[in-house]
Amino acid sequence: MEWISHSRILIVGLGLIGGSYARGLKRLGFHVSAIEKRQSAVDYALENHIIDDGYTTVEPEIVSSADAVIFALYPEVFRQWIAEYQQLFKPGAMITDVTGVKSCIVYDIQNMLRDDVEFIASHPMAGREVYGVENSDDAIFRGANFIVVPTEKNTAEGIRWIGSLGRILGFGRISVLSPEEHDEMIGYLSQLTHCIAVALMTCSDNEHLVDYTGDSFRDLTRIANINDLMWSELFMLNRESLLKYMDIFLDEFAALRDMIRDGRVDELREKMRLSTKRRAYFNK
Repeated sequence: MEWISHSRILIVGLGLIGGSYARGLKRLGFHVSAIEKRQSAVDYALENHIIDDGYTTVEPEIVSSADAVIFALYPEVFRQWIAEYQQLFKPGAMITDVTGVKSCIVYDIQNMLRDDVEFIASHPMAGREVYGVENSDDAIFRGANFIVVPTEKNTAEGIRWIGSLGRILGFGRISVLSPEEHDEMIGYLSQLTHCIAVALMTCSDNEHLVDYTGDSFRDLTRIANINDLMWSELFMLNRESLLKYMDIFLDEFAALRDMIRDGRVDELREKMRLSTKRRAYFNK
């Protein structure tokens, strides 16, 4: 299946990312349906022309008419959904997801899925510190990174198909990682950074700090405004990779502390120069 404008797309889960997918795909001329348990989210999406039709329950005719289905659900809910409703998929339908961890879910989904339907995992590396379709905006995808996460069960067609999704939505770089490589990467780049932000915000209960802070603290703690239900699940599902990088971070932080405590200025400056050099890779 190709991404052609008359294709019918179903999005399951109409939060920030699901809603942003819906906005982008509808703007491109696709027919976009959504299934979302919150009636208020469905109403908002309809009123603001983000979707063509939406439902709070799984309607068989809507699922069976979809050429492609995008799942924006928590990992365990995604697994349960497939187990219960996969018989409704149209033969030949393509399925993808936006799930933040892969090893613990991709193989299970592929093993339980019918042979005439293909699931090719993906991860849009984009987001905001707010939630819900009410805050959706497909502009967050433009220039962002998009990760395709295939396994040996995926076809060349499926891999091309999901890559084309990233391109039409405006992602700047499309990369391919195995589920294990993805989880190793996400443990460092995303999950560790959220842990640091949470720990920094819980170091002090001084409510007046907001009166004195500058941009550095705001920038570093932006992601501390966190969805505890979603992120705790993601941390637990990827705990091996996350704990590995938490230990590395603790060692690095302790080394910095010791340099400052012992007055080792030359070593401290060398560490800062290394940090500046590596940060330059990320400058746009």
